[in-house]
This record gives sequence, structure tokens and C-alpha cells, in this order.
Amino acid sequence: MKQRMITGVIAAGLFIPIVVLGGLPFTLLVYAMAAVGLFEILRMKGLSIFSVHGFISLFALFIFLIPSKWSILLVETTGYTKIDFALMAVLLLLTYTVVVKNRFTFEDAAFSILAALYVGIGFFYFIETRLVENGLQFVIFALLIIWTTDSGAYFTGKKFGKNKLWPEISPNKTIEGFYGGIAVAIIFAVIFQWISPISSSYIVLIVVTILASVFGQVGDLVESALKRHYNVKDSGNLLPGHGGVLDRFDSLLFVLPLLHFLHFVG
Repeated sequence: MKQRMITGVIAAGLFIPIVVLGGLPFTLLVYAMAAVGLFEILRMKGLSIFSVHGFISLFALFIFLIPSKWSILLVETTGYTKIDFALMAVLLLLTYTVVVKNRFTFEDAAFSILAALYVGIGFFYFIETRLVENGLQFVIFALLIIWTTDSGAYFTGKKFGKNKLWPEISPNKTIEGFYGGIAVAIIFAVIFQWISPISSSYIVLIVVTILASVFGQVGDLVESALKRHYNVKDSGNLLPGHGGVLDRFDSLLFVLPLLHFLHFVG
């Protein structure tokens, strides 16, 4: 617990100022976190990022991460869109399966490109959210929903939890904790709205908070399913006591895209 707290304080001390600062430093930080996240997920399957297929996946990831307002420069400079580069990455990975005579298989190629998409899309919306007007407010709101959901689910589940939510995936999570996390997130979202209005309607705020809380917990379960399938305890060990980047940002990878799909951010 002591190590977990020390790591949390140090990580927050480095992370929060850069998030507040925004701009290029924040974008570079997100690129670095996404690269570590891709390294972690590839390693789960026994694939190395320090390889031909790893560099192709990393290339695809970095293309996915390019913010929308910079995508025009990409097209003007290269003549290709992000989709074009993604297709190139797919073709290169498939070609590589032939070159190495199936030591790197079709399944490995599919996993690599999906891993780049999974990590890339989530972190792309992290950058996109911070770049919009009042972006910092939306980032804080998303983090608040995730953290209060996690805390609410943990304490509610510990106090009242009797029915397992999804024991095959995450044996410690309970149905009571699931709903408790949503309830606590709603309370803090309303407080946040009162202090720093983020929506024109409390009804919209509550509906978005419920959906974000649910999807955040789904994101956590997705990563738990991955770890259970590949028989690993944590995605990495970059953050002692907390695991890896994916362990800390699994919910965010689902919540931030959702806020954009709902047109809540903007």
C-alpha cells in the first residue's frame, strides 16, 4: 500500500502539470504512454515491439494518434490519409507473415493491428479532448467519473457486495459494487456541475455520467479479460503498486471516445 501511494503521488506530480499545460508537451506525453501501452499488450501475447511487426504496429499507432487538426498537414505532406496508412500497415503485416514463413501468423497480424487500434483510438481521443475549447474541464470530468466509479465500486462492493458481477473475468467485482460505482459517480458529477458547469442540463449530465460510468467499468473488464486470457497479473510494471499503463488507463480508453460519440465534448 505504501509503495502504491508513493507511486501515485509521484505519477500525479508528473502527469497533472503536463495535462494542465496541454499543447505539444501533453501530446508527446500521450504518444509515450500509448507506445508503452502497445508494448504491454503485445507482450501479453508474446510479441515484441522491438521487431519488424512491432515497428509496423507502432507506426500504425502513431498515425492513429495524430490529432484531427494536424491530419490535414499529413495529407498535404504525404498525399495519404490516416486510413491509407492504416491499410498500408495491414498489408505490411500480412506480407510479413509470408516473408517469415508463418512464424508470425495471420492471427498475430490481426492481434497487432487490433492492439494498435484499441490503444490508439482511446489515446487519440485523450489528445482530441484536451485540444477542444474547455478541453481541460472535459478531461477532469472524465477522470473524475472514472476515479469516483472505481472508488465507489470498491467500497460499495467491499461493504455490501454479495453477488459476483463477472467471476470468470474479474472475481472480485460485484453487482452491488457496479451500481454503487455509478451512484457515487453521479453524486460527484452533480457536484462538479455545480462548481464548474459542463452541461446545459442536469438530465443530460446524469445520463452521460451513467453511460460513462458503465463504459468505464466495461473498459476495466476488457483489460481484465485480456490479462486472464494471457495469464498475466498486470499489463506491466512501469508503475510499482499500480501495474502498467493499460492497468491505469483501461477505463479512459473507453470513456473518452464515448463522450465524443455522444457529442458531449466540444
